[in-house]
Amino acid sequence: MTPLAKSRSSRSGAAGTYVALLRGVNVAGKNKLPMRDLAAIFTEAGCTNVRTYIQSGNVVFSADPGCAKRLPDLVPQRIADRFGFRPPLMLRTADELRKVATGNPFLKSDADVGSLHVAFLADLPPKRCVAALDQRRSPGDSFKVRGREIFLYLRSGVAGSKLTNDYFDSTLGTTSTLRNWRTVLKLLDIQRTMH
Repeated sequence: MTPLAKSRSSRSGAAGTYVALLRGVNVAGKNKLPMRDLAAIFTEAGCTNVRTYIQSGNVVFSADPGCAKRLPDLVPQRIADRFGFRPPLMLRTADELRKVATGNPFLKSDADVGSLHVAFLADLPPKRCVAALDQRRSPGDSFKVRGREIFLYLRSGVAGSKLTNDYFDSTLGTTSTLRNWRTVLKLLDIQRTMH
């Protein structure tokens, strides 16, 4: 940590554990971003204990609240400066991710875990926009909006579903990024090992 980052850390409150989820990184050969470079960007921004998981832009780290608040703007800008594209970044605290992991409404059914996904939203969508979502848009698939997450049960998988990022983003007026259930649980597991 740089002296500047240390001084920021001491002024901004106790460090917490966070998860950053980037959208559209290393997908189908586009938007290539080595995870070691992504980790370095977080470290340069003042984060500590930085760990990445797989190649799709999942980062678990520690940071003080002031540092964490800057990351959704700072990290995409640094990626744009170095790699030429600007991926949206969704941020969750350790507590928020725990609530996602324990609050999946489809775990109570006989859902195949391999068909469960979560769309993480950048903003809390207005109720009128949530009401405008079409539950019958993708026959066989189900979804439930809870706060800044959409829990999805995609029986035929992501590729065949009409419940896409573009659909949710345009209807809810925000930005989303999708993770499968195994990734959510793995990120939670990584968080636990950092305490």
